[in-house]
Amino acid sequence: MAGWNSDTAAGPLGAGTVTLVAGSSFCISSADGDIRPELPHGVFHLDTRILSRWHLTINGQSLEPLAAETKEPYRALFACRVPRSDGYADSPLLVERLREVGAGILEEITVRNYSLQPAHCTITLVVESDFADLFEVKEARVTRRWNETRLPKGNTLEIRAEWQGVRKSVVVSAEGATASAEALSFNVTVPPSGHWSSRASVVPTLDGAGTVAPFAHPVQGEMSPSDRRRQEWVAKIPVLQMGNRSIESTLRRSYEDLGALRIQDPDHPERVVVAAGAPWFMTLFGRDSLWASEMALPVDPSLALGTLRTLADLQGTAVDPMSEEEPGKILHEVRLGVSSGLALGGKSAYYGSVDATPLFVVVLGSVSRWGFAKDTISALLPNADRALEWIRDYGDRDGDGFVEYGRLNEHGLINQGWKDSWDGINFADGTIAEPPLALCEVQAYVHGAYMARAWMAYDDGDLDLAAELRNRADVLKKRFNEEFWLPKKGYYAVALDRDKRPVDACASNMGHRLWFGLVDEDKAPFVAERLMSAEMFSGWGIRTLARGMGAYNPASYHNGSVWPHDNALIAAGLLRYGFVEEAQRIATALLEAAEYSGGRLPELFCGFAREQFAQPVPYPTACSPQAWAATTPIQLITGLMRYDAHISLGGLWLDPVLPESYGELHISNAPMGDGRISIDIIGSTSNVHGLPEGITLHHGQRPWITELVEKAHLRRPESPSTQR
Repeated sequence: MAGWNSDTAAGPLGAGTVTLVAGSSFCISSADGDIRPELPHGVFHLDTRILSRWHLTINGQSLEPLAAETKEPYRALFACRVPRSDGYADSPLLVERLREVGAGILEEITVRNYSLQPAHCTITLVVESDFADLFEVKEARVTRRWNETRLPKGNTLEIRAEWQGVRKSVVVSAEGATASAEALSFNVTVPPSGHWSSRASVVPTLDGAGTVAPFAHPVQGEMSPSDRRRQEWVAKIPVLQMGNRSIESTLRRSYEDLGALRIQDPDHPERVVVAAGAPWFMTLFGRDSLWASEMALPVDPSLALGTLRTLADLQGTAVDPMSEEEPGKILHEVRLGVSSGLALGGKSAYYGSVDATPLFVVVLGSVSRWGFAKDTISALLPNADRALEWIRDYGDRDGDGFVEYGRLNEHGLINQGWKDSWDGINFADGTIAEPPLALCEVQAYVHGAYMARAWMAYDDGDLDLAAELRNRADVLKKRFNEEFWLPKKGYYAVALDRDKRPVDACASNMGHRLWFGLVDEDKAPFVAERLMSAEMFSGWGIRTLARGMGAYNPASYHNGSVWPHDNALIAAGLLRYGFVEEAQRIATALLEAAEYSGGRLPELFCGFAREQFAQPVPYPTACSPQAWAATTPIQLITGLMRYDAHISLGGLWLDPVLPESYGELHISNAPMGDGRISIDIIGSTSNVHGLPEGITLHHGQRPWITELVEKAHLRRPESPSTQR
């Protein structure tokens, strides 16, 4: 398999596509509810397509779509009509399909007859299951052919398949249906001004053994398992009211999507982690899951802890060039049920990520501030230390002090930062930068990892380790500002290439460094000015690559598009350096963009200027919902609230700079240590109710970890050698 490129990117899903997601299962269909195998559609469970065709006809006629509405992330209602055979425009037969995804799908089909005559209907559901791996479908290269057996019996059709000793099967059933080898069918008469309905289900079996996975029909009026799971989620997350109802709706949609993207660690069901996004990344991703859980800390800190624990269990222990595993390295992604020849690296876990490892330490440092028991954090410190060893022994390949990457085999990802498309890193003239590459934002993450671990060491009384890591961070910051700064251009290089040349494209990556404090104070105004320039800021957000660069393309994946999470991190960094108006402008643009997609920010959208198009131009294959896009509104609002906690310091910090157009903000049931608090913000005035004992409200910015480390260092007793 080639590296990530146009040949292996996802194909278009088709117009009006509806995506539903519940945990690690998802469904992609057309606007009429049908699933078409010639498109990357299907019902997917554990990275396998268990349903490849789901075609509903009435009297031999395909349905005409009228509307499709997502009720919850896992449930949608489709409205269609049956075309007339006599040439008249209006049809008296309307069809509703209420679908829910879980371990398979449940679908209630209702036919309504709006005529004064009975309607005799032959209703047919054509069913196919090709059991293709997710990658085969995503990349339109389904080549394996399973030996298939179809077993119709009564109202049930079981499809069994075998390929090279692997067995899989699915059970399709419907109330009142007659099953054949190809379809389920009904012969019914719908009374005048009446209706007919039936419920159908498609459920995989467990390991092809004939035992149906648990996804039962709820009794009429009862909640489904997905509804109960959603109810439990809603009960534990903050409740908000906002003067600006549009932003409130966007935040509520973010909460819903984040809840739907939660998946369980198969080996530890009590752990809940965040999947990267639908449709193609409903699995644990190192970078994506870490960033999403970091931004979701004010909503549910346990997501970050579950993600850290699961990644720690899968941390690299050996050197494997095919999977790019190395001791201490944090994985890029995990795949379930995918054939080894199709998955990146040829195994279920692939480690080709340069940034997940330092981000693991950064997020552990953040989690340590949110009130978990000390032994819970201490249990993960050995994993953090192994991650730092990877940075030293493997990440810094040539000993120059910077972490760089280059794929270890021809099948791995060519680029291994967050801009992981094959052409994502380039010079100002458009020339592709050749690896090994030292990305600018990765150095910021490494600096953040050193500081996070240094603070945890100070907190544990390990002053020597803390001093060593602080020194490493200081050296890195000094060298970074010397090697990456481009004084003639007034911004930072996006990377150093294999020959240590600065890659001089003007890219959004430089904004991540602001959040971690890696940018020298005297250079920060130049960075802010460049990020907010017309070449970078489209009116909907900051582009990944500046207009005017050789590789710029507003409809590309990483070379001119706008990524919400990228902007959220930049806005947070601008706030750190005091650029409040700039951060407000970015946040407002993104939240306004969300209005054009039902309150849900997609993975990315095109970088056309707002003056050119009155609404954001969708990127054709963007994931939606997607984890770090879903958490972007949360990060934007909590960032502008300047809301943060450090439980071990006994403090909650709040210093709101929300724009006046956002209106009042009222939040209840927000997690804080072992309690729940309520927050009221009117303008720049804030009040908090229900603070746990020992927690004090501070009206101001929480001290940054870099500041805490510096203060702790200054308080450190001098060693004899220092005294001399």
